[in-house]
Formats: sequence, structure tokens, C-alpha cells
Amino acid sequence: MMDEIQTAIQRRLDALVAGGAETGLQVAVYRDGEQLVDAVAGTADPATGRAMTSGTPVFSFSTGKNVVATLAHLLVTRGYLDDAGPVTDLWPEFGVHGKDTATLRHVLTHTVGLPAMPREITPDRLPDWSGVCESLAAAEPRWRPGAAVGYHSYTFGYLVGELARRATGRPVHELLREWITAPLGLEGQLSFAVPQESLPRLARLEQQSWQWPGGAGDAASGADADSDADADNDADADSDADADSDGDGKDDAILAPWESRPSARLGNDEHILRADIPSVATVTARGLAVMFDAVLRGELLGDARPSVLSSLAFEGTDRVFGTPARMAPGFPLGRIGAPAEENSVAFGWPGGGGSYAFADPASGIAFALTKTRLVPNFDTALSVMTILADQLAGPR
Repeated sequence: MMDEIQTAIQRRLDALVAGGAETGLQVAVYRDGEQLVDAVAGTADPATGRAMTSGTPVFSFSTGKNVVATLAHLLVTRGYLDDAGPVTDLWPEFGVHGKDTATLRHVLTHTVGLPAMPREITPDRLPDWSGVCESLAAAEPRWRPGAAVGYHSYTFGYLVGELARRATGRPVHELLREWITAPLGLEGQLSFAVPQESLPRLARLEQQSWQWPGGAGDAASGADADSDADADNDADADSDADADSDGDGKDDAILAPWESRPSARLGNDEHILRADIPSVATVTARGLAVMFDAVLRGELLGDARPSVLSSLAFEGTDRVFGTPARMAPGFPLGRIGAPAEENSVAFGWPGGGGSYAFADPASGIAFALTKTRLVPNFDTALSVMTILADQLAGPR
């Protein structure tokens, strides 16, 4: 069966590249510690013709949230953080403007009330860790922590990362390397703050302007439009971002344009790639799938934690997108494209431009897809997942 699954998905990737829909792709699938798929197609850098390999790191926007959310759960299981612990226990400055009631659980479920960066934080300031965190601590929340849910674009990673830094005294890229990539043999495959010497290995992102006619990318499930930059990296085009709610559960233009859609320019920017910006990450599909497989098997977080990651922690209307949101701690709950009757307990973040990774405790599947062409939909991921489901149909 493994050969059949690998062949079917490889054929799909080859067809997508040959037909011009994609440029470079990776897909990895694991189940119960066994690799089912390791498929790649296309080029990592069209300018040079460098081939995509399963070891080529790809800047994958909010698919990186899977990594920082997993780190957050490691901090809990190792006793550094408490799910219900107030943020102010570690970060006293955060408690202004009514944020003193915020807990780690609020941060993980995107209910803490800080979905957008304060207006003084523009893309060029993202590498300034202390400056960003000072602005977040001083910010006024859009709602009382725990009262509503709304996709926390770039803010999510800084909130988790600053708690991690204060709890351990170490930046998130060091924790990632020591706690996840080194133990799992994934050095260079899951990264925040990519080392200078590793930059030439990275894939180059591309984006076709005709596919992005002015609006944000598709939000396939309400948490998918992603925390990413617009094609022009225009940090000033946010005059409507402070608009109040119109009463329908959605605040108009909460996110600035650079927060609400992906940008190849930003994803190829050396200053961004080398910085700790843990709402986004540079990853391989294999790295994400191996990490999630280790989570499902209890190797990384222990046997009890996967049930926490797949449990409903908050449900409501997303105040950023105006769509239904179901949140597990750290992750959106449910697989993209899953029929309602499936009651999917899969958890995992998609990334702006079409990348996606998830773990499914029900099937034991850990899935990841990365890609170099940014598109405003998840058609490629959905088509590959359909092939996978068809091949796996029947008893395990």
C-alpha cells in the first residue's frame, strides 16, 4: 500500500508542476511512526533551476504556528507554563487595559484579544523582539480576554514566545532546536531565525499578481487567511484597520494588509528569515509531519497530551473573519475540507499561500504540504488529501 500511496501522490505533484499550477512542492505523510509519503516535485529556485528536494526548507507563513504551538505544549508538559496560569505571573507589564485576566489558555485559543499588531509595528520592525513585545504589553485588547475569538495573526507567536523566553530565559529558536529538531533528527528542517549560512538552501517563493486582485487570500475555514504580508508589503494601507464592530460579530479590517495575506517578497526577505518571528517558520513538509507524528505517538508531549490538542476549547464567530471558529488549545480544530458528519478531531494550521499541516488522532495520520507558489486557496492541499483518503480507505 505504501508504494501505491507514494506513487499516486507523486503523480499528482508532477502533474501540478507540469501543468503550471505549481512551481515547487513537498508532501510528507506519516502514520504510527511509519513514513507513507515523501514526495517532491518542481524547483526550489526557478531562477537557477535548483531542484526541490524533501530537505529543502520553505518559508511557509502560518503553517509555522504548528511549531510554536507545539513548543507551548512542551513548556506546559515540562512544567515551565500552566494552561490556566495568568500571563502576568511571568509578564507583569502585560496586565494593563484589562489584560490582567489573560491566561496561557486565552493565548493558545486566540481569545486573548490582540489579533492585530499595534499600528506602530510594521513589517520592518518584526525582527525587533523586545520592541514588538513592549508594544503588545501596552496594547488595549479588542475584547475582554476569553470573551471572543479572533485569529491572532503575527501576535500569536510573540505572545507564546515571550512567555517561553521569560519562563526559560531562552529565545524560541533555541528551544525549538533543543526540544524538537535535535531529538527528532530534524536539524535545519524546522526553523525560526534561520542561520546565515543556511539561507542558500532555502526555496524561493513566488507570487502571480493576477491571482491576488486586491483582497486577502481565501480563508478556507476561518483560520486560514493567514498572518502574512500583502504583495506590495504596504504597511501604510491600513487606515480602516481600527474600525469598530458593525454588530455582526466581525470587526472590519482588524488586520493591516501586511498581516492578512502572504507576500513572496516578505517570505524571501533575509531580515525576516533570520529573525525570531514564531507565528511563521521555515520548514520542510517532512519536518512538520515527523513532528506531528511524534506528538500523536506520545513521543514528544507524552501519551495524554494529544487528547488535549484535539479537544474543543473555544467555539464562536471569529471576530477577524466573521466565520465560525472551533479552537483546540494552540490549533484550529478540524481538517480543512472535512465533511461536517466526520466530526474531525484533526488539529493543525494552514499557511497563507496554500501550505498546510495537520495531525489526526482518529486516523493516526500526520500530514504536511509545503509549496513555493503562493495562491489564495488550498486547492492543491485538498486534492492531495483526497488522493490520500482514497488510498487509505478501509480498515487500518
